[in-house]
Amino acid sequence: MLFLLSAQNKEEVKNSSKDFLVTQYGAVPDGKTLNTQAIQKAIDAAFKNKGGRVVFPKGNFLSGSIVMKTNVEIYLEENAVLLGSTNPKDYLNMAFDGRPDSPKKDDNSQLALILAHKANNIALKGKGTIDGQGLKLALHIDSLHHAGVAIDPKYSLRRNRPNETMRPKLFRFSQCETISVEGLKLGEASCWGLSFELCSNLVLDSLTVVNRSYWNNDGIDITDCKNVKVTNCNINAADDGICLKSYYPGYSNDGIYIANCTIRSSASAIKFGTASYGGFKNVVVKDIQVFDTFRSAIAIESVDGAVIENIAVSNITALNTGNAIFMRLGHRDGQKPGSIKNVSIKDIKVQVPFGRPDLNYDVRGPEVDFFHNPFPSSIVGIPGYKIENVVLENIEINFPGRASKAMAYVPLSRLNQVPEAVKDYPEFSMFGELPAWAFYVRHADGISMKNIKLTLDETDFRPAFVFDDVQNLKMERIDIAKDRQKQIIFKDVILSILEDQLLEQKVEIKNK
Repeated sequence: MLFLLSAQNKEEVKNSSKDFLVTQYGAVPDGKTLNTQAIQKAIDAAFKNKGGRVVFPKGNFLSGSIVMKTNVEIYLEENAVLLGSTNPKDYLNMAFDGRPDSPKKDDNSQLALILAHKANNIALKGKGTIDGQGLKLALHIDSLHHAGVAIDPKYSLRRNRPNETMRPKLFRFSQCETISVEGLKLGEASCWGLSFELCSNLVLDSLTVVNRSYWNNDGIDITDCKNVKVTNCNINAADDGICLKSYYPGYSNDGIYIANCTIRSSASAIKFGTASYGGFKNVVVKDIQVFDTFRSAIAIESVDGAVIENIAVSNITALNTGNAIFMRLGHRDGQKPGSIKNVSIKDIKVQVPFGRPDLNYDVRGPEVDFFHNPFPSSIVGIPGYKIENVVLENIEINFPGRASKAMAYVPLSRLNQVPEAVKDYPEFSMFGELPAWAFYVRHADGISMKNIKLTLDETDFRPAFVFDDVQNLKMERIDIAKDRQKQIIFKDVILSILEDQLLEQKVEIKNK
């Protein structure tokens, strides 16, 4: 079909592709001059033009909060750096009107260096850098609190730092459509890095995200968004690497594709939660490299009522990572427990060290505050609410062994000693000492394990598997480190398939 542009339409297309150089609006690239107003003038001019590129040439541009507008792209040329101001007064506490009600709506910072609300067709691209200068900014906020100038009512005396609601993020986008962030180097915020909530049609591609300046330094946070692609990103975060959150009952992350990323984290590499009020549906995570990560390579958590379903995780390699797989259905908050079902985890290879894998981080995740042996992977629901239909296939995990009964001990005769911890914060260490070295599964229905290889560097007195209150369990082609002891423990288990060669590894504890 031949499409003819009118003279007016041709002029609009020409204008919409116009470049708006920030230096032409008064921005000074010396790293000292505060350029907030000049940069905002360039953005507003592009918006008034019905679209255009706001271009940062080579140089260091210091700024406070700037607000993105519809049809505007920010483009940073090579060696262009947008620096976040270290003065908290330069950050805008923007009103995100029209958001649905949430029990946790104001539980995280609304401040950010780059803000967007109900803006469509927006982009940030180029070969430059956006640096939040988060450590200097956080320490300034801290000093103002102690000087009595700007009191933080939620200041953490135990952890000696300002609450995250007082510390700006790098990005804070809410209720936007059609967003592209590509090619940039990003990070060093005083709080989360890239935060998107209630957005749709989001593309994050070929980004280098280094967010290790201070506490709560997540890499990327995606909250109740639809149609999201995160690809070819390299993330190094002091907190969770890529975190899917759900703050809004009735909403969900839906249609999420995460692929070809490398993640290093002092928390979990990829996490669903902790905020989990609405849901996580139709999520694909594949081709991920994880290393030097303190907590879980994959953590899937519904503890506030979220529905988690149709999740496909595949081709994950995690080296020097504290935990392979953590799945938790709890009831911390919300009207009733949610659900986790139809989860496929395939082609996973993980190496778990004996000690902390993130010792060389400047900002390390909080220590586990009790004596323990190395933690296994876990899939755990709560009484009356089971995790359903989970497929684990082609899984290889190397564990350190070296467990000692003197360090901690849960006898197999006292499996009820493992707490339910229904309302606790979800974390792979939440149950305290666990009685298995490879997998602990409790309150589940429809668990299929096929082609699982488990190895130990040194001996471990615990069995590899403990299943407690599990129905419809399938176990095929399970390769377990050779040991004299029994390696599979059943308590209140209904088997669907158990291969003959596994029978000699099984010890069945009396059912209820």
